[in-house]
Amino acid sequence: VHLQESGGGLVETGGSLRLSCAPSKSVFGANDMGWYRQVPGQERELVASITKDGDAKYGDSVKGRFTISRDYFKHTVALQMNSLQPEDTAIYYCYGDVIEHQWTGWDVLWGQGTQVKVSS
Repeated sequence: VHLQESGGGLVETGGSLRLSCAPSKSVFGANDMGWYRQVPGQERELVASITKDGDAKYGDSVKGRFTISRDYFKHTVALQMNSLQPEDTAIYYCYGDVIEHQWTGWDVLWGQGTQVKVSS
């Protein structure tokens, strides 16, 4: 099983995008899920995370503009990005602490990344 992202693209400054992330097949459960982003040559940065209890955390640079949500039945996670700025341009990666079957262990899975580009 792996995670699959969708929803990236090109948007103008001030615009919005919604990223989605889902397991490639049905899984038994998920704990923390979230999003990181990375600009080439820079370290990966936490954008937002959400626990299985719904507690959300955000990076300082996106607070008030981005909202993370999840579907507890499908074990998917989404990121609504509003008021996008050129500095939000990056590759966005979703992750999830996932258990595939009741008898397997927990694994932290990552998506392949989706490009978000904000034009000035």
